[in-house]
Amino acid sequence: MDFWKNKTVVITGHTGFKGSWLSLFLKELGANIYGYSLKPENLSLFEVAQIDQELESVYGDIRDFKKVESFFKDVQ
Repeated sequence: MDFWKNKTVVITGHTGFKGSWLSLFLKELGANIYGYSLKPENLSLFEVAQIDQELESVYGDIRDFKKVESFFKDVQ
């Protein structure tokens, strides 16, 4: 599957269970992952699998429009 190779992908909620799995899967397919989410909980999949070493993370609340907007501008 070369479709995802070198694609830029933004995942909101990347520290949660589903977001963590999606991050791992897309990274395995060669995507460049950027995540925006709340900080992970202790002993979450995100922490146990050390996903933070695999992608660029910004921690914040999705309801903070200015911070989200700034994040997207930085990714572009």
